[in-house]
Amino acid sequence: MKILITGGAGFIGSAVIRHIINNTDHNILNIDKLTYAGNLESLQDIEQSSRYSFRQIDICDTEILEQAFIHFKPNVVMHLAAESHVDRSIDGPAEFITTNIVGTYTLLEVARRYWQSLNDAEKSDFKFHHISTDEVYGDLDRTTDLFTEKTAYAPSSPYSASKASSDHLVRAWYRTYGLPVIVTNCSNNYGPYHFPEKLIPLVILNALDAKVLPIYGRGDQIRDWLFVEDHARALYKVVTEGVIGETYNIGGHNEKQNIEVVRAICRILDQLKPQANDLPYESLISFVKDRPGHDLRYAIDASKIANDLNWKPEETFETGIRKTVNWYLNNLEWCRRVQDGSYQRERLGVNA
Repeated sequence: MKILITGGAGFIGSAVIRHIINNTDHNILNIDKLTYAGNLESLQDIEQSSRYSFRQIDICDTEILEQAFIHFKPNVVMHLAAESHVDRSIDGPAEFITTNIVGTYTLLEVARRYWQSLNDAEKSDFKFHHISTDEVYGDLDRTTDLFTEKTAYAPSSPYSASKASSDHLVRAWYRTYGLPVIVTNCSNNYGPYHFPEKLIPLVILNALDAKVLPIYGRGDQIRDWLFVEDHARALYKVVTEGVIGETYNIGGHNEKQNIEVVRAICRILDQLKPQANDLPYESLISFVKDRPGHDLRYAIDASKIANDLNWKPEETFETGIRKTVNWYLNNLEWCRRVQDGSYQRERLGVNA
């Protein structure tokens, strides 16, 4: 296959590309705008492959997108390009509306025109895979509830609202125009190459610098944690074996309170790199005012992808978080370079 991947220099996109190049014979064109969160260093291990190519393109740029489609002639589109940080969406929602909604619309239209130009055999092989988030569902009140593929949308933040909008657009292009689409909604990802604004890398790096570890509210927000390499395997499963028009929820089966996650990181760091003053890293924890509209609990029912496509996560939270901490300890220079002065691990989302 020839797979066009948008947002391939980002956290999840780069994991998908590494997985496909290392485990298949497919060709990939990576399209990425290279915002602050996109970094080609995440692809150094595979960038010399003859089956990989990169073009710096904004998905809102119709003309250049069309050229990329015509030149590369993809069989499959995997759409991961998105602004993704909730706190940033609170401070500046405009970028999220532009990239996540207008960008998805633009990509859909370019893909539709390209698909309509194909012959019947090529048309039948074409797929548009839209990768989204469980945050579109809002939050869960009861500990027994789970998000299913039928859960009604109730987004809480500008970020999740923009992703919900993009999901609706993708499904509308399937219903109205017949564009062959598949949608996936995933739980919280973590693992190597994660930009340091997100909870897990932020806690690791702040702890190593002996900085305060700010925890929103009481830290009792619950998330289902999915190791990014497990997610990459799932996405490849879906795009190669999934049914057109279907939605698949992808979860890690690892519900944890945020405070549990932070304490787990602290305990691992206590073992692997103790503080010079011999105090436990948990002593750096500080509870701060919660962010606006903070959802209490997300939890995915991933039984459909397990039953239909025989996918389950390989990593437990315990194995995945240890691998993640070890990776950051061994790649501190990468962390310093990707922050490039534009982000100093300050708190975002406080200007609502």
